[in-house]
Amino acid sequence: MTITEVTLAVVRLDLVHGFETSSHRKNHLDHILVRATATDGTRQLVGWGECASPSDPFYCGETTESCWQILGEYLVPMLLGRPWGSVDEASRLTAKVSGNHFARAGLEMACWDLLAQARDVPLVDLLGLRTADRVEAGVSLGIEPSIDALMEQVARHVGDGYRRVKLKIRPGWDLEPVRAVRAAFPALALQVDANAAYTTAEIDRLVALDGYGLLMVEQPFAADDLLAHAALARRAETPVCLDEAITSVAVLRSALALRACSIVNVKVSRLGGVGPAIAVHDVCRDAGVPVWCGGMHEFGVGRAVNLAVASLPGFTLPSDVSGSDKYYRADIVTPPIRAEHGTVAVPRSRPGIGVTVDETMLKDHTLRTRTLQDGSRR
Repeated sequence: MTITEVTLAVVRLDLVHGFETSSHRKNHLDHILVRATATDGTRQLVGWGECASPSDPFYCGETTESCWQILGEYLVPMLLGRPWGSVDEASRLTAKVSGNHFARAGLEMACWDLLAQARDVPLVDLLGLRTADRVEAGVSLGIEPSIDALMEQVARHVGDGYRRVKLKIRPGWDLEPVRAVRAAFPALALQVDANAAYTTAEIDRLVALDGYGLLMVEQPFAADDLLAHAALARRAETPVCLDEAITSVAVLRSALALRACSIVNVKVSRLGGVGPAIAVHDVCRDAGVPVWCGGMHEFGVGRAVNLAVASLPGFTLPSDVSGSDKYYRADIVTPPIRAEHGTVAVPRSRPGIGVTVDETMLKDHTLRTRTLQDGSRR
């Protein structure tokens, strides 16, 4: 397999409902779609990937602009024109570039799509021997202007069939919204996500969440502070989940050794692609640590890939792979990804990632493009 051309496109989709976390609020998403054209013997194939990095440097150090530069100036030129037979082999061609996991993930997804098409199988069939046909989906709800506004959102999504709800929290918006949701929905699977908004001085407030029967409290402290998470895990009954902190298998092993978490959020984009996500899944499975698939408000390309990964056997908790209509009035892929009774089907109807990019929709929502061909600077 040899990639001969890559087109990068910054695509903007407006959110149906504004989304606020502990650090910022967003009303639209700008993601980079990666269109890779490759030759496989006498065939020409087109594979798609999605770089779902945040636009601003709040969740992590990468942004849409940094990913645009790293993809266009380094990762893509290092891969163009160089043959590879596996995605691991393709990834090794760009190994000199340090970090930049979101940028890597966009290109790596396109390679998986190409490889699955070359073998004439759905992506999910390349990932493991035992995968699920449907994935249990949860929804992630942002910080709202009031408790009443939050309750409206929770009620709507529970009414749509979602059985697990994740609430974004921050100091001052934690105990009260959790208390209100739990009182109204006593049987609801409920968890919270702080996106590293707390310090150890506020650990008592996090321990106070124990009384509400939460599935987990996700990433309360800074990504590099594993000891703080271990301290909370010792004191709290609510399981501690790590997200931003888990950037590699090496960090995961350290976190497990320190007992800093008992659940892991596996995000394909944060880890650098499908391959690294599977590696984290495998370590957790072998250690008896449950995982679930987190999301970055992916468009249909990234969402289809997440569904394939979330079908692996270690994903025993509901994942953030809700139907794209929760976030967007229209997506850029067909068929659209939809939830039914709180579960989402894993795309299997065609080779590759299982969905087709709507080129008209893509054109209408593209802000800028860049095309690189074999012979570009390496």
